[in-house]
Amino acid sequence: MASIHYLRSHFQEATDIYKRLLLVHRDYLALNVYVALCYCKLDYYDVSLEILAVYLQAHPDSALAINLKSCNHFRLYNGKAAETELKVLQEHSSGDYLDNDLVRHNLCVFRNGENALQVLPPLLEMPVEARLNLVIYHLRHSEVDEAFELIKDLEPSTPQEYILKGVVHASIGQMQDKPEHLKMAQQFFQLVGASASECDTIPGRQCMASCFFLLKQFDDVLIYLRSIKTYFYNDDDFQWNYSVARAATGEYKEAEEGLLLIQNEKFRQEYSYISWLCRCYIMNAKPRLAWEMYLRMETSDDSFNLLQLIANDCYRMGHFFYAAKAFDVLERLDPNPEFWEGKRGACIGLFQMVIAGKEPRDTLRDVLATLRQTNNPQCEFIIRIIRKWAKENGVTRLG
Repeated sequence: MASIHYLRSHFQEATDIYKRLLLVHRDYLALNVYVALCYCKLDYYDVSLEILAVYLQAHPDSALAINLKSCNHFRLYNGKAAETELKVLQEHSSGDYLDNDLVRHNLCVFRNGENALQVLPPLLEMPVEARLNLVIYHLRHSEVDEAFELIKDLEPSTPQEYILKGVVHASIGQMQDKPEHLKMAQQFFQLVGASASECDTIPGRQCMASCFFLLKQFDDVLIYLRSIKTYFYNDDDFQWNYSVARAATGEYKEAEEGLLLIQNEKFRQEYSYISWLCRCYIMNAKPRLAWEMYLRMETSDDSFNLLQLIANDCYRMGHFFYAAKAFDVLERLDPNPEFWEGKRGACIGLFQMVIAGKEPRDTLRDVLATLRQTNNPQCEFIIRIIRKWAKENGVTRLG
């Protein structure tokens, strides 16, 4: 009965049965391994290690127990600590301790997917985690089609399988612009996050946050992410989702701080990261930093899109100096009348701010230089008005 509960992922029920048996049969030491395995599945890694120690004291050469101990260390610490525990098998093995499917599988995981394409494919059916770990490997390398092929026919039965299938569908939906995959991802996440067994777990709350993220209900996203943020301070993936949700709800100061905490260079080079950080800079009255980010970009579709974001957001926030610069470049790249209208409005807005004493008068030189870039009769009219005001107010050397 306990085994059936375990296979159905009812780990607490299995644990209760094993513990009752242990009270009667303390000499059945193998039961300690089963209990430890259940506690590992329940994320109680410290408890799992304590119970496992009873069995290892009597059987220090048990490959299964040593593997389980190393898995607990992986969850508690890191792959290096886990690998150190696994090497204990060398002391008790007469042959090559790597001649074991479970050992090879776990070493691949502990080493962050090293040699995954050689180690995992032959193990796709046993251990069952091998297929899931190969899917994770492909996702980490942005190989979403390969990940989908591995998981498309898998009927999920555990929260981990539902979550991973949801992540694959979300990745395809976002990278290939396929709404049907996003809908499936949202449903998978909701199934896990709303389930009685997972609703109060960290993965369960992450699932509900992901569900609401895909629905663009960012206030709800924040409710769930705030409840678990203390566990993910140094996690770039968490900081990214949390910061985007905060920016989407207008918490630009906090969003900027969160985005700057992200260390992963892959994140920092993506257009989505750059554009959100630029928006935060502009909304936090730091338009110069946004403009400098644009200047560091190579000429591309992304740089053109960022220019439009800077131009429109700066205009909306009254940062007319950088709005004018952005619209000026846009107009030279694309003779769209809307870009001229934006540039004209930004230049006039900047002129008004100079008159009101909110911008230095020297800024008018930049306004005139920007207007001269456009061959439009309206430019000469605006330039004459600015020069007339400047002359009447003692502003010289406008060029």
